[in-house]
Amino acid sequence: MKNNLASTPSGANVTPGDETSGAPSVRDLFLGFLGLGFTSFGGALPLARRAIVEQRRWLSAAEFTDLLGLCQFLPGGNVINLSVAVGMRFRGWRGGLAGLLGLIAGPSLVVIGLGVLYERTQNDPHVRHLFVGLAAAAAGLLIAMAAKIVLPLRRDPAAAAIALLGFIAIALLRLPLLPTMLVLTPLGIAVAARAARRSGDAQ
Repeated sequence: MKNNLASTPSGANVTPGDETSGAPSVRDLFLGFLGLGFTSFGGALPLARRAIVEQRRWLSAAEFTDLLGLCQFLPGGNVINLSVAVGMRFRGWRGGLAGLLGLIAGPSLVVIGLGVLYERTQNDPHVRHLFVGLAAAAAGLLIAMAAKIVLPLRRDPAAAAIALLGFIAIALLRLPLLPTMLVLTPLGIAVAARAARRSGDAQ
């Protein structure tokens, strides 16, 4: 991410800070993640993919999945890591800072306000039902995003097998995340390298 050049989804090289290129500007990154933060109640990942890949087209679906995999391996919140990674990809440290501030500034104020309100109304049964409904909606968004990420893997059985192993290890067997990632990450790298070699040979 510290390279002087960052590539856009179209393949063009972009110098961080070059506002004339097709990459998002620092302002675009701030406003994009600000809007994402304000609309991502119940979890930002599903909406992040939609905003970054489908609406703004900053990254391709494959690039988003690769970057998300890296962010999940790093310490900290996945979406926070993603905002910094996307920002730095296009505009260096200024873009990373803009993405981070945009993501957390507005929502932090909203959460503080809601926290004060919830403290006064938490025993109201209507409020409890509201939070149950929000949890269900968030689960639905997460399932939809997972389906969009998994569908392209049907053309790559080896990568799909690694994803399935990760699901079994973490969701079913309840194994710790770090040891699971330390085992599966080298396998994933090997699979990606093998696919890259095959693609190079085919060309």
